[in-house]
Amino acid sequence: MRRYSMNPGIKAGVRSVFAASLLACFALRAAAAEPAADPHAGHHPSPAATVIRSTANYSVPPIMLVRDDGRNVSLADELNDGRPLVLNFIYTTCSGICPLASHIFSQLQRKLGADRDGVHLVSISIDPEEDTPARLRDYASRYLAGPSWQHYTGTMAASIAAQRVFDVYRGDKMGHTPVTLVRAAPDAPWVRFDGFATADMLLQELHGPGDVTAAVSSLSPAGR
Repeated sequence: MRRYSMNPGIKAGVRSVFAASLLACFALRAAAAEPAADPHAGHHPSPAATVIRSTANYSVPPIMLVRDDGRNVSLADELNDGRPLVLNFIYTTCSGICPLASHIFSQLQRKLGADRDGVHLVSISIDPEEDTPARLRDYASRYLAGPSWQHYTGTMAASIAAQRVFDVYRGDKMGHTPVTLVRAAPDAPWVRFDGFATADMLLQELHGPGDVTAAVSSLSPAGR
């Protein structure tokens, strides 16, 4: 049987190729073991996030939106129906900021108790191309939204215009940040919370510290 001897240079090259192949194999296995990147990772809430309170005056130009009942409405008219107002911006496929923001609105609605129909809660979609009125109604039902908590969609241009009015437009839906706006009366300035304001914080803006204590007390086990 004939034996063939390999040139030392070729032998070294083969070894190098074999070693590189092994390294590539290990790298692929390590990559496969890592969890897939979360497209919403940039706007998952941070437990240590702070809340910044400020006041502002916003002028709402003519903007037409579509309410979750399918009606075309003027944003200015919806915001000026005489009731105290709490406003946020959401979208239904959001997995980070929006569920928590909507949960806080749901808590606020519950804490308002018998007064909840006297406060208008407004959630405007920043993804109107996906968020049809029917989709918004389904989303609202997940958070037990009552008749005084309404959701709005419309054209992309209208949504962006509404976002710009309240200085929350961040280029696209993936860049949005948690902002809640409160106006205790039609002629009052807006109170802006950057970050996740709690339901109690919002309640305090609406009614004052004494009413917050009473409302929270009435919802505690001892008060039921």
